[in-house]
Amino acid sequence: MPTTFPARPARPAPPSSSGVVTRAASFPEWKRLISESFVPLETAPAGTRHDAAFAGQLTSHQLRELAIVQVDAMAHAVERTPELIAAAGSGFYKLNLQLSGSGMLCQSGRETVLTTGELTIYDTDQPYTLRFDESFSTLVLMFPKHLVGLSPEQMSGLTAIPLGKDHRLGRAVVPFLTQTARMLPELDGPIAHRLAMNTVDLLATLLADEAYSGPTAAGGGPARMLRRIQLFIDGQLSNPDLSPGYVAAAHYISTRSLHKLFEDSGTTAAAWIRERRLAGARHDLSDPLLADVPISVIGSRWGLPDPAHFSRIFRAAHGCAPSTYRECS
Repeated sequence: MPTTFPARPARPAPPSSSGVVTRAASFPEWKRLISESFVPLETAPAGTRHDAAFAGQLTSHQLRELAIVQVDAMAHAVERTPELIAAAGSGFYKLNLQLSGSGMLCQSGRETVLTTGELTIYDTDQPYTLRFDESFSTLVLMFPKHLVGLSPEQMSGLTAIPLGKDHRLGRAVVPFLTQTARMLPELDGPIAHRLAMNTVDLLATLLADEAYSGPTAAGGGPARMLRRIQLFIDGQLSNPDLSPGYVAAAHYISTRSLHKLFEDSGTTAAAWIRERRLAGARHDLSDPLLADVPISVIGSRWGLPDPAHFSRIFRAAHGCAPSTYRECS
């Protein structure tokens, strides 16, 4: 389920909103609301009559790169079809935390039953179906894929699986998200933004745990070595000496072997380091509580101490200078 969100991350977004409530009093109104507010979806009521009484409500915060919303609605189903994806891909993941009622998520041949306290994630660039057979309440977080810090290959096995009350980290994440939902109408300004970004960071940690050590993790050999190296890189992003050669030496392998590991995953070691650094910089540039921190300091914090170099690679990746990106946040 959605809230208003820019279709492309590079598009300037409206200012952060504080607990905006949007209601629909009929199913056609709800169908229009959710497709206009999020990604286009096919929507169907629980029964056969589209003119039957229906009520739904979104309580949402919209931020530059993400949106957090509580959805309260009567029974219905939504589907993200291949045709809708082809017409307008989105590049986002969605997290669902079921607050009350129950539902079912289907994606990539997997099904997850959404009972109270269950947490799951799904990809808006892959077909999915969400069905709720009774009135329900759910908390949804929608965010760009780059904020997770995992490759598409790693994430492909993590969608539509239970990550909530029975997961070792989910048992800590679920109460935090549940409390966030209770505070949603009161959140405002920089604190709302910081809380939402912290929520994504917490989710990314849970997903990394599942990717690297959970039952969905790939076996040993090169895949395990690549996961170890990616974790190492994430811990070294502030080090200006971090480079493919530095990473290879730290793992007692040749630079050639390192390049082969990353090549098999569809990227390069240098590109991975650069993207992870830029993701950290974007995070800080969009944080209102860091608005007074000089851009050069943010670059240095992420291992990019040369302001000209930082500005150049940031502009190449995002089409604007770091200062412009911050102004649009």
